[in-house]
Parts: sequence; structure tokens; C-alpha cells
Amino acid sequence: MFNPADNLKSGDKARLFPVLSENSKEGRALSILLSCLQNIPEFGQAMLADLGIRIGARTKIETYTEVVFSDAENENRLRPDGLIVVKTGSKIWTALVEAKIGNADLDASQIESYMDIAKANKIDAVITISNQFAPLPSHHPLTVSAATRKKAELYHWSWMYVLTEASLLLQGDMIEDLERRIIINEFVRFLTHTSAGIKSFTQMPAAWTTIVSAVQAGGAISQNSEDAKEVIGAWHQEARDLSLILSRQLGRDVNIKTTRAHAIDHQARIKSDIQNLSVEMRLETTLSVPNAAAPVEICADLQTKSISVYMRLKAPEDKKSTKARTNWLLRQLQSAEPANLHIRHFWPGRGPYAQHSLADLRQDPSLAFTEKPNAIASSFEVVMVCDLSGKFAQRKNFISELERIVPEFYEQAGQNLKAWQPPAPRLKENKTEADNVSPQALAEAADSAEFETTE
Repeated sequence: MFNPADNLKSGDKARLFPVLSENSKEGRALSILLSCLQNIPEFGQAMLADLGIRIGARTKIETYTEVVFSDAENENRLRPDGLIVVKTGSKIWTALVEAKIGNADLDASQIESYMDIAKANKIDAVITISNQFAPLPSHHPLTVSAATRKKAELYHWSWMYVLTEASLLLQGDMIEDLERRIIINEFVRFLTHTSAGIKSFTQMPAAWTTIVSAVQAGGAISQNSEDAKEVIGAWHQEARDLSLILSRQLGRDVNIKTTRAHAIDHQARIKSDIQNLSVEMRLETTLSVPNAAAPVEICADLQTKSISVYMRLKAPEDKKSTKARTNWLLRQLQSAEPANLHIRHFWPGRGPYAQHSLADLRQDPSLAFTEKPNAIASSFEVVMVCDLSGKFAQRKNFISELERIVPEFYEQAGQNLKAWQPPAPRLKENKTEADNVSPQALAEAADSAEFETTE
């Protein structure tokens, strides 16, 4: 078990107001972050919860910067930027921290060295922080060997994730103590200042333009190409940034929705998405919004150079016709601006869906069943389709358009949709009193029951 008194040769306590050189942006930002982590319980709990670390009333968090370990073997090795020590009773959980800021990216060899230090000192985890994005804290933006990962747990936070978690605490009034609220508010102001070096994901890599051009020329996308891997890596980063943008807009945590297998194995997710890009020529991701009627599905189609955002709802079973079911959906979209919004009707069994614009269906709901007059719609998709044309292949414009379209869809449609629920059962007219269902009443009903027999 790691013990700071025994294992650390030196290390400064993380300060809320660090005294560092003007050029030490990383050190300043990390020291303030770690100090808030230690001294604002709500913030510490929010940040560490995603790592599976529970922070209780008896938990104490200690944080250090510029740590040097007592092990002589490690004296000439890299010096970790920070250290987190979480104590709950006799249990201790520890993590080394490496931070990058601005345009500086994480270095795989450096991370591997920190994993060696963690193993040598029985430290549980290594946490990296940078402007790079990862779908989940357990999914790292760098490729690290399986052997290295066995030495300690490896997690990643983007600075925008740190900013988002702090903002959500303020928006949700989850910090009751006034002084703590003031500190977190100042932390948010610090992170959002241009001098802090905190950045969102702003552009796709150069490989994006290459791949889009190849698809438009009728070419194929090789699953083994470095361009495909680079594009998928960028798409995963943008999807995470998009979820953080919606989180700050809604004041609630919006997360990437993945399968259990992909949540456990990030490389499996990358492989699956590369295959989808190669075969379907699409980039897809799903956002999970708390209490929304359905997940928000996002698709970038390289063949049509368009972005589609949609939600799928089960049709109400208490409505017995497609027209009635369509009107049920249209009532939910009364305030939506119809531009670019469409409704897709899906039918039982396999077969193509029927798609009509929201504007046309408002004028004539019967359009939905003219193609299949004897079928009853089983589900709907409310979809916003935006043709980006030349902007699709442009690295920055693709991102800016995506970050415009998704919130617009949610504002116009997503936040107004409600999933159908079966109505609550109603009391029968002859059973409104308890005496109506007493043993005596049931016996009388059984005695008087008549059954038809078939010969």
C-alpha cells in the first residue's frame, strides 16, 4: 500500500493560488484543479465518481504537485506533475497525474514511464489531463500496450470535461456552502479565460478531407488504412466534446452511449467504427440525455455529405390507426420549426420506411399511410437532415456545422418528445368498492358464471 510519508522524497501540496513562473501554465492549472479536488467535496466526488472511487463523509483527499519518489531507481526518471491520495478509513487509493495544456499533446513513452513509476510504488492509477478527448475516462486517447495497462489503471480527463463538471455543479446548485460555490465559480472563470489554454475540439485531421474526397470519387476505405484510424480517433474526440457541449447547455450529464463490450474494450469500439466507416461510409455516435424520450442518434454520411440527427420512438399502442398515431407525434412537435425536420414511419416486419417532411404531414397527416393503407406504423423516427455540400469535407466547417445542428435538433424536437407509456389500468364500474371483490362477492360471481360449450 502506498504511503506518502514513506514513498515521497519531496512534493508540494497543491495550492489554490500557486506561486509559479509565468511560463508554467500546466503547473498553475493543475495545482488549482487538484486544490479544488481536495477542498471542494462535491467537486472531488463528481470527478472521481467516473473512476469508480466513492467519496464519503469519512473520506479525505490529499493532493500534491511535482512529486519525487524516495526510490533511488526513479530519481533520474520523469517527475509526475501531480499525485492524488484518497483515504477512507484504512483504505488508500492513489493516482499519479500528468497534465498538458494548450496545443501540447500527451506522449505515449512518457505515459509508459509513469505507469512504471506507479507499479514500482504500488500506486493504483495514472490520470492524464489534456485538450484531447476520450469517450469515457477509461478510454485513453493514446494507444498503450496491454502489458503497460496491467501495471496500473489508466484514465483520461479532457480539460473541457473538468470545466463541464465544475459548471454542472454550479448550474445544479449542488454546492450549498457559499465559500465553496465562490471558489468553483472562480475556477470556472479561470478555465474559460483564453490565457488558461483550455480548448474544445475544433477540426478534423487532414485525413478527413482525403477520405471524403476518395468516397466522392467512388473509392473504397480500407479498414487497415492509417487515414481511417485517424478519422475515427478524431470522430470519437468530437463526439465526446459534443456531449460536453450539450451537458453545459442542459445543466445535466450527457454521455456517449456504447455497448457494454465497447465500454470495456476501447480498441473493439475503434475496430467496429472503422468497419462501419469502410462498409457503410458513415460516422455514427449516440448520446444519452437524462430523461429524454430516446437516445439522440447522430450520423455523418460521407456519400451524401450530410448530417442526420434523429430519435426513435415506439408508436402508441392505444391508437389503432396510423393516422391517429401520427397525430399523437405531431402534437408533440407543435412548436418545432419544420425546416429540415422529417418523420419516418416504420412498419411491422422488414421493409423500407416511409419518410415525409414535418411541414407536409402537418398539412396532410394521411400522407403517412397512403403507401401502406393496410399497415399500422409501429415506430417513428424524428430526424433532422442537413446537406453540408462542400462544407462536409472542410475540416473546421464540418465540426462547426455538427455542433450547430445537434443542439438545434434537440431544441426543435428532442426536448419536446415524450415516449409512449401504456395508460394506467382503470377500475371496472362493477368493482369500485372493496366489497365488490370480497370472497363472498367472488363466490357469488363464480356460482352465477355461465360458460358456453362448443360441440
